[in-house]
Amino acid sequence: MTLAQLALQNLVSPMVMFFIIGLVAALLRSDLSVPDAVSKLLSIYLLMAIGFRGGAEVAHQGVTLHLLATIGAGIALSFATPYVAYALLKRMSRLEPVDAAAVAAHYGSISAVTFAAVTGTLVQLGMPFEGSLVAVAAAMEAPAIVAALNIARPHRQPAAGPQLAPQGVMREVLANGSIVVLVGAFVVGAVTGERGLTMVKPFLVDLFPGFLCLFLLDMGLLAGRGLEKGRKYLTHALGAFAILMPLLSAAAGAATALALGLSPGGTAVLMTLAASASYIAVPAALRLALPEANGAIPLTMSLGLTFPFNLVIGIPLYIAVANMIAK
Repeated sequence: MTLAQLALQNLVSPMVMFFIIGLVAALLRSDLSVPDAVSKLLSIYLLMAIGFRGGAEVAHQGVTLHLLATIGAGIALSFATPYVAYALLKRMSRLEPVDAAAVAAHYGSISAVTFAAVTGTLVQLGMPFEGSLVAVAAAMEAPAIVAALNIARPHRQPAAGPQLAPQGVMREVLANGSIVVLVGAFVVGAVTGERGLTMVKPFLVDLFPGFLCLFLLDMGLLAGRGLEKGRKYLTHALGAFAILMPLLSAAAGAATALALGLSPGGTAVLMTLAASASYIAVPAALRLALPEANGAIPLTMSLGLTFPFNLVIGIPLYIAVANMIAK
């Protein structure tokens, strides 16, 4: 399948089309909305489904040195990316150092929703991937925040308030609801294995595509409204960064996946994780750890530009590249 065919197939998939409906509705200022309680329930469901299936796969394969090496590589990738992002931002934009560090944190961490989208696409295409990547996704949330705080430290003013220590940042991120559900479901899946997966298959496997469609409709609404409110912060340079940085990070993810010997599906997932930008865990943590940063700038970039780019163009591109380079 060519890149164009894969891109078209992803573009006309139900998941992406529902996202586009939500995005267009928001930009048209429609009164369409998904209740907050329903949105939260959908988030919990998707993370539970992904985590459980990943844990069951690890139970099937067992804990190996390769699994530990993959998690370690994911942590290293997440920690290193903010330094690259910050250097690029300083060349491309006029952001203040603290704001640039905040943006770098978002692009070094990962988006659980983008992770759900790529796994859903791979299931639809019948491409298997390593279940251990669920653990990698969880491990890649916090290191980027620690790196970004290290970048920002020399540029912070004494009046900025008390600085949250790295261990406090780790605690804040690990206590985030999305991480708790993802890791918790992963542990349950790893303990119960195939027997547990068989028991919950009608709920966590068979219904997954439909729930993902509804969730991405809500994400489209959220992205459109965020773009509408935050576009005043966007410059041409920041817009270019929001597209360029995922491509650079995906290339680093591809190189890492090749070194680890991941399957084509696993390579596509790691590329997508590296290319994604957080808009849930990182904003919550930086609100405490870096309160003087303008949180609207990275949130508009990650949710309004990078997330739609990855969903519509990035994921098909990463899958196509993974098919070409991985064995």
